[in-house]
Amino acid sequence: MGRSGDGPSQDSTSLRNETEELRATAEQLRGQVSELEVQARARPRIAMAEGVLVERYRLANAEAAFDLLRQASQRANVKLHQLAAAVARTPGPPPGAKAWFSGREQHPMPDLGSLEAGTLNAANQGEVLGAALQRVLTITGTDMGNVQLLEDGVLRMAKHTGLSRQFTDFFAFVDGNTACSRAAAASNQVTVKDVASSAGFDDETRQVILTAGSRACHSIPLVDDQDVVRGVISSHHARPLVGFTQAQLQTLDTTSRTLGTWIKWYQHTVLVDALEDLHQLALATRRLPPGTLG
Repeated sequence: MGRSGDGPSQDSTSLRNETEELRATAEQLRGQVSELEVQARARPRIAMAEGVLVERYRLANAEAAFDLLRQASQRANVKLHQLAAAVARTPGPPPGAKAWFSGREQHPMPDLGSLEAGTLNAANQGEVLGAALQRVLTITGTDMGNVQLLEDGVLRMAKHTGLSRQFTDFFAFVDGNTACSRAAAASNQVTVKDVASSAGFDDETRQVILTAGSRACHSIPLVDDQDVVRGVISSHHARPLVGFTQAQLQTLDTTSRTLGTWIKWYQHTVLVDALEDLHQLALATRRLPPGTLG
């Protein structure tokens, strides 16, 4: 009898194991799809930057240009796709110039005190974005949230905490009708009090948010000192929201403007420093024997 009773139990265990294996495989595939989307979106920028560098510095090929981009991004701790985009959109140095930005204006480092994170390395994007996100989550009373940076009209996920892989993959890039995109477009804070009943999401988007454990969200545009939107911070909440007090909204606005102004400084200072370093690396490669780059 004991032998005959083992069959269903073994079948059940086998089914659970197969289910877990399928779930793990699905998670892996979702991650691969997300990574491919990131690469697909970044590749045109990188290819354009490679072409610019090959022509400007008479490099042997695109591979040599990519090596220069990689070196400069690592030395400055700047994302490769951000550096590539900066190369593509920034007017190049005069022919034969020893410096790309000779005599450029130095922008003062913004005060990050309102983030209440102690001493921060202002040149470290991840550190500053993480501090700003934690400040917003403290004000809004939750442990789920994300930061998105506005790049070429698209919001790109740059920092997150407490959210599922499915959520961060799905919202890796946003250019549709979501709370964060509405906040960026209107340059105003947007509260979704109950995701389940809000008309602001399509069915797939709503399901991804709810599955992540978020029943409500609040999105704050990151606005610099000239009222230019640079990105969005969103908090996510396990229960429907009633709303926030005027004091909370004002503090969130202060935080958003601090970070927005910092993003502007980062782009005008850290990214430009990385471009100058790239220029110096490129000039140096032209004085090296062939095959010694990197």
